[in-house]
Amino acid sequence: MTDSSWRDRLRALPVFSGQLPTFDTDAAPADPTSLLTEWLGFALDSGVSQPHAMVIATVSTEGAPSARTLLLKDVTPEGLWFATLSSSPKGRDLVQNPRAALLLYWREQGRQIRVVGDVEPGSRELARIDFLKRHPNARAIAAGGQQSEPLPATDAEYEAVVGAARERIDADPDYVPDEWQAYLVRPVEFEFWQAARERDQLRLRYRRDGDGWVRDLLWP
Repeated sequence: MTDSSWRDRLRALPVFSGQLPTFDTDAAPADPTSLLTEWLGFALDSGVSQPHAMVIATVSTEGAPSARTLLLKDVTPEGLWFATLSSSPKGRDLVQNPRAALLLYWREQGRQIRVVGDVEPGSRELARIDFLKRHPNARAIAAGGQQSEPLPATDAEYEAVVGAARERIDADPDYVPDEWQAYLVRPVEFEFWQAARERDQLRLRYRRDGDGWVRDLLWP
């Protein structure tokens, strides 16, 4: 298939179907976290598929960007929370460059929320609570501590590593790897994006200004 035919096929795809929600930017609250929880709650109540799936982008010490999808674990007045191994690529990135960009996208509603912020580790207790709520098999794989490294050459080697971690967890159900970490993203910027058929899209940005926020509308 040629590049031209791919271009034509992709161009012909419908972007949004069904009824899109409205977005009255004049009525948006002064606090962007309130708007985020409003949109998130609406996505949950409307049956959006995986509304907590969130892209996180980090940058290495060499300046190389990297993005991946994980799950939003909590929203508090301080910011947004996720969890991962501190020894993972994103964990290593955050040690050297503790900033991240996040993206929540709900295609059924033509909505996305972009967040940029400073990242800091949460308490050990939060990490413990998060890890112990994971599926036992997910805990065993994480406890192997080799996230994003090449898999062993054989299934037997892989099973030996995971099996040893599973035995450790079975022996101590409260075991949590030292590397498992909860992270808080303290936002400095939000952008709320709403598809709108009559004008293509609406974009409302909030930028941190001292203890408050400055709002402005952006060109599509």
